[in-house]
Amino acid sequence: MLKPILPDPDSLSLQQLVAQMIVVRTTGHLFDHEIAYPQWEANQEQLAHYITDLGVGGVILLGGSGAEVALRCQALQAMADIPLLMAADIEEGVGQRFSGATWFSPPMALGEIARTDLSLAKTYAHQFGQCTACEAMAIGLNWVLAPVVDVNNNPENPVINVRAFGETPEIVAELTQAFIEGAQEYPVLTTAKHFPGHGDTSIDSHLSLPVIDHDLSRLDRVELLPFKGAIFTGAGKAVDSVMTAHICLIALDKQYPATLSKAILTGLLRQDLGFDGLIVTDAMVMGAITETYGPYEAAVLAVEAGADVIMMPADAEGCIQAICEAVRVGRIDEDQIRASVERIWRAKYKVSGPLGTGPSCYNWEPAEPVTQVQQLAQPETLGLARSILKASSRRGGAEFRPKGPGQNVILVDDVLNCRYLSRTAPAITEPMGWDYGLTLLDSRSSQLPRTGLPTLVQLFVRDNPFRRGEPVVQLARKYLEMLAGDLQAVVVYGSPYLLEKLSLTDDVPWVFSYGQMSMAQTLALTTLMGEAVAVRVVDQSFTD
Repeated sequence: MLKPILPDPDSLSLQQLVAQMIVVRTTGHLFDHEIAYPQWEANQEQLAHYITDLGVGGVILLGGSGAEVALRCQALQAMADIPLLMAADIEEGVGQRFSGATWFSPPMALGEIARTDLSLAKTYAHQFGQCTACEAMAIGLNWVLAPVVDVNNNPENPVINVRAFGETPEIVAELTQAFIEGAQEYPVLTTAKHFPGHGDTSIDSHLSLPVIDHDLSRLDRVELLPFKGAIFTGAGKAVDSVMTAHICLIALDKQYPATLSKAILTGLLRQDLGFDGLIVTDAMVMGAITETYGPYEAAVLAVEAGADVIMMPADAEGCIQAICEAVRVGRIDEDQIRASVERIWRAKYKVSGPLGTGPSCYNWEPAEPVTQVQQLAQPETLGLARSILKASSRRGGAEFRPKGPGQNVILVDDVLNCRYLSRTAPAITEPMGWDYGLTLLDSRSSQLPRTGLPTLVQLFVRDNPFRRGEPVVQLARKYLEMLAGDLQAVVVYGSPYLLEKLSLTDDVPWVFSYGQMSMAQTLALTTLMGEAVAVRVVDQSFTD
C-alpha cells in the first residue's frame, strides 16, 4: 500500500513542523559498531527516535559503500511518515564518500582545464553534474550538497582550496552553473555553498570563526557573482538550496556570523538576490559556531536569521524544543516556520512527487526495489573521470626511466586516514615492479628517507578540513633537498599550491595530478613514463 502524499502543514503540530527543519547525521555503514564519529553520527536506536518519534526532515550520510547506503536509505525512508531528504557532501562525485561509486577529481581540476579551454571545462562540468546526480539517485540520495560556489582566491585557504572550481569569479560562475544544469536533469536537489563566500579565508571554520573585512563593492564583484549565477542560471535551472558559511562578514553584520545573520540570509540572500529555495546552514557542530554559541541558541538564531534547514545540530531534540519555545514566546513568528516547511516540502515534492508517482528511484512502494546500484561506476562515467584527470594534469622534465634498485618515498597528510593508499594502490605496487622499495611517511614519522639510492618521491598533500597540509609541505621541501643528488622523479597529487611551493624545475621529471585516488595514481605514473599524453578532447563515449 502506498503511503499518503505530503500532508497539509496545518495538520502538524508546531513541534512536528520544526522537526521537518532538522537534518541529522549518521553513518552509511549498516551496523552501529562501524560508526566512525559517535559524537556526530546517530546510531540505529537514535535514528529510529529522530525519524519515527520526532519526525526530522532529513538525514546526511558519510562513509560505507554505495550498496550499504542504498540499503540504509531504503530502511530510513521506510521509517518515515513524510519522505526524508537524504543528503551527502559529494563534491567529488559519489565515490568521494561511498566506495564502489565513481570518485572524480576535486572541482579545481575543471578550473585548470578552463584556463586554456573554457568550452571543454563547461562540457565536463555539465557531465560531472549529470554523473553525480545519477549515481546519487541510484543509491537513494536525493540531496547533493554541491557545488562549491566559493572563489578560492586565497592560496592559504585551509577549508575551501581545491574544493572550489577556480580562483576567479567568472570561471567559478561558468563551471558551477554547468554543474547545476547537468545535475538538474535528474530529480535531485543541488546546493550552492558557502554563502556569501568562504574563498578568501585563511582560517578553518571547522575550528574557529574566520573574519572577512572586504567592502560591499568587492563582495558584489567577487564573492557574490557565482551565487548570483547559481540562483539565475542561463538555462533557468536555479539551484535548489544555498548553504551558509560560518564566517563573519563585517561589511554586512558586525555581530553575527553569516549563518546566524538576518541581514545576510534574509536581507541579502532572500530579499536582495531573490532566492526562494532552501536556505540550509552548514554543520552546526563546527567550531566557528560552537566556540561562541550554545547549540540551542545557535539553532534559534539561525532560524531567526532566515534558515529553513538546520544541518547537524549537536542535540536535535533539544534544538527542536528551543525553536518551539522561541515561537511560543514570540521571538520567532510561527508563519515563518510554516513558510520554511512549505519550501522543504516543495523540495521533497521535486525529488519524489506525490508519493508513489515521482521519477525518483524510490517509488514509496515498500515491495518494490529502492535503488539501482548497477548504475554506479559505469564505463562511461569512469571514462569521464579519467578524461578530467588527464586534461587537468601537468608534467615537466624528461621522460622517467626507472633505475632500480631504488626507493619509493611516499609522503602523505595523514597515514591513519589515507583511503587512497591501500596495499594494492598503484602508487605502491607500480614502483615495486621497478625494484623500488617503499618508504611511507607522514607528519608524525620520525623515519628519514635513505640517501645513496635512486629515488622516486610521491607527495599526497592537499589542504583538508580539520588538518592543514603546511607541516607536510615543510617536510616535503626538507626531503627533496636531502635527496637532491638521488632524486629521479617527483609526483605531486592533490594541491597545485604545494606544487608551486616546491618550485620544481625541469632538471627532474615531475607530474602533477589533482586526484589522489587509484585512477589518478595509475595515470600519473604512466604519464611520468611518457606512455600517456593528456589529450584535451571530450570523451565521446559519455552518454546520459
